[in-house]
Amino acid sequence: MKKPYALIIEDHIHTATIFSAALKQAGYDTQLIHDGLNAQDVIKIESPDVVVLDLHLPHVSGPELLDQIRDDERLNETKIILATADPLLAQELEGEADLVLVKPISFDQLSLLSKRLMPDG
Repeated sequence: MKKPYALIIEDHIHTATIFSAALKQAGYDTQLIHDGLNAQDVIKIESPDVVVLDLHLPHVSGPELLDQIRDDERLNETKIILATADPLLAQELEGEADLVLVKPISFDQLSLLSKRLMPDG
């Protein structure tokens, strides 16, 4: 049986690695992307089940990526977890995401919450 696929878009490598480990523990295959420009390229060809999206990224912002994901019909079923240290921006975008987490985010919290977003989960 194929595992659900999570795309982690986070520019802090240590944080992205922790997020990846948490989602792997929850049962996902993961891919890490560390800047918005690369994320744009991947989003055009991939259809992740879940995207963990930092809002402050180099080259292309998280909110811009969020708009692109939401505007792409192929990604209508993709769940979005916003992960940010910016509570004001998170509050502004809350209606666009399936889940908003304000950093610091614990490993266990992300693992547990991502399990709830699994397809048919």
